[in-house]
Amino acid sequence: MNIIDEAQVEAILASGLGKIGPAGKRILALVPDRTRTAPVGRMVKALHRILHDLGAELDVMVALGTHPPLSREAMLNHLDLSEEAYAASYADMGLFNHRWDDDESLTAIGEIPADLISQLTDGLMAETVKIRVNRMALTYDHILILGPVFPHEVAGFSGGNKYLFPGISGPEFIDFFHWLGAVITNLKIIGVMDNPVRRVLDQAAALMPVPVSNISLVVHEGDLVGLYVGSPIESWRQAVAESAKQHVVYKRRTFKRVLSCAPLMYEDLWTGGKCMYKLEPVVADGGELIIYAPHISSLSLTHGHIIEKIGYHVRDYYFKQPERFADIPKAVMAVSTYIRGSGVYENGLEKPRINVSLATGIPQEVCEKVGLRYVDPAGIDFSEWRSREEDGILLVEKAGEILYLPRASLSDRRVSYEGNTSSRS
Repeated sequence: MNIIDEAQVEAILASGLGKIGPAGKRILALVPDRTRTAPVGRMVKALHRILHDLGAELDVMVALGTHPPLSREAMLNHLDLSEEAYAASYADMGLFNHRWDDDESLTAIGEIPADLISQLTDGLMAETVKIRVNRMALTYDHILILGPVFPHEVAGFSGGNKYLFPGISGPEFIDFFHWLGAVITNLKIIGVMDNPVRRVLDQAAALMPVPVSNISLVVHEGDLVGLYVGSPIESWRQAVAESAKQHVVYKRRTFKRVLSCAPLMYEDLWTGGKCMYKLEPVVADGGELIIYAPHISSLSLTHGHIIEKIGYHVRDYYFKQPERFADIPKAVMAVSTYIRGSGVYENGLEKPRINVSLATGIPQEVCEKVGLRYVDPAGIDFSEWRSREEDGILLVEKAGEILYLPRASLSDRRVSYEGNTSSRS
């Protein structure tokens, strides 16, 4: 594994940025929030320095999707800056949050017609989809995506054009493609590069009236091991090939019990649900996955009131009684299914494939109300979970970004990984 040092970072960025002819241009960098492991501050500082030397101006927008906005203090901290350092060296760099829920901040850039949607989704959907994005972003000469690539439950892998959608897009499209991912299901889409959701995202990106370039990062255990600059599709695909090497673990068996521990960067179950998505494939039928996160006390900082109303359910629970949920945002329903996992709904009975339990700060009565089991986090003894894989028990002490798959599924995903099928056990 090759760790990319500071000199290599500078050289790769300078070469890639020089190709966009930045002199005299205003450039907007789209960056992730704090729910992704990436050297965001280090990279933004390098971008600012290089672009300044090339005669360009740089602003930064946090591509939040529907995540809560960052305070100024949180944003500076995210960029590894103090107020003093910002004022001294970066005062010309504007800092902004995307607001998906503010109609005044959004503008339409077109639509994808129903017949094309049907073609892109292999017939799963056939509706015209309106595309809106952040109005401010379109006032720049060039948009520069900057973000890490990991396996992802909605788009197969994160990064690339996903920083436009949902990063800086409006709710209509966010609802549409999250529900498309839910229809396909996490088990079938996560870790698969070419899929209907990614096709739709790339089609929407083709409507952008401002040129877009991409800087994809691959981060492994805190080290930068991949850095690719170029078009949002090609540079992303290069990063996916490396991510498939670094972020996928193949196991020889499935497990009857899994303890999935959420890092502190996940502040609610909406983001902490990644600890379920990345491990669902290795939970045996009828098994249990426990999300361990004593620090999480909210279902969702943005959508908690809706989730508490509808609960967590398998996909077919919504499919077979759509009239009950006509007023519920489809992105919220989608996340509901991702956290509950695969299963069926037959004759009025819901039968999830696995059991999902929460060992979090969310009260027992709330867990039970939304259809998840409650486990007292104080009662978790890690010694009972460590080194128990031969007993069908798996402990993952930092979950959320590494995808775990049964080794038997390796051949099914080889094409999507373009031959990069190295794995860790």
